[in-house]
Amino acid sequence: MPPGGETHAPPRPRSVAHRSGLPRKRLATGLMAMALLLAGLLLGWHLSPRPAPLTQQDIDAAVRHSLETQPLRSPVALAAERVAPSVVRVVGQAPAKPGQAPRKERPRVEEGPETSMGTGVVLVDTGLILTNLHVVRGASRIGLLFSDGMSAEATLVATRPEQDLAVLQASRVPNDLVAATLASSSSLRPGDTVGVIGFPFGIGPSVSAGVVSGLDREFESPQGRRPLNHMIQFDAAANPGNSGGPLFNAQGEVVGIVTAILNPSAAKTFIGIGFAVPIESAATAAGMPPF
Repeated sequence: MPPGGETHAPPRPRSVAHRSGLPRKRLATGLMAMALLLAGLLLGWHLSPRPAPLTQQDIDAAVRHSLETQPLRSPVALAAERVAPSVVRVVGQAPAKPGQAPRKERPRVEEGPETSMGTGVVLVDTGLILTNLHVVRGASRIGLLFSDGMSAEATLVATRPEQDLAVLQASRVPNDLVAATLASSSSLRPGDTVGVIGFPFGIGPSVSAGVVSGLDREFESPQGRRPLNHMIQFDAAANPGNSGGPLFNAQGEVVGIVTAILNPSAAKTFIGIGFAVPIESAATAAGMPPF
């Protein structure tokens, strides 16, 4: 106790100033800045020019421009491109006449009456080819010309006279030979688009297009040959040299084998009526299973 009996209160501790108000102020400032930034963005978006909605006239103009700069290809052209690698030219050479030397060079379609010309379809990439019997009937030598320019000889391995069909085996084939894609003709209807590819009068490969004119037709040759039944009638141009070639649909699938044209006059030219053997029947002639 201090002298004199006086008592003194203990000294009061110094108060420490708290700084909790400073973070709150900074937080409020940050929130205000964010709010101002957001408001600025919204205002800018609202005031910025917006693209006008497209009118039908704008759409039509864009479509016209696309068609003019990138024209759409014909479905028949696309289908023909799929079939073409599987199409071959077929030339049958008749036996040499007495005293006439046999020809050694590659058969040509311009050689005259001792040759017959036609078209064939590759069924198997090993060189099994389907054509018409009348193209190779009686030929002592059969020549082939593939789509890549390779030539080869072929042997006759099977026939079906009642449908004028013949199956050939090529002596050699290109490394990249492609077999045709076949499709049942049962889905065909009159009016469906079809195409023909072959070597009319030796010119080709030539492509023509038309429609299915009728189904299950019977054709009897003016020369008195046996009638052909269950034929597909079509109006795509076909002429001598197209025989044995493919009748194909819009997907590039072979649905028939071009076999005959009808012309009541003596001229052997096309007047709009052609006939094809349905591929179901044609494929079985080569020993392939039916669809």
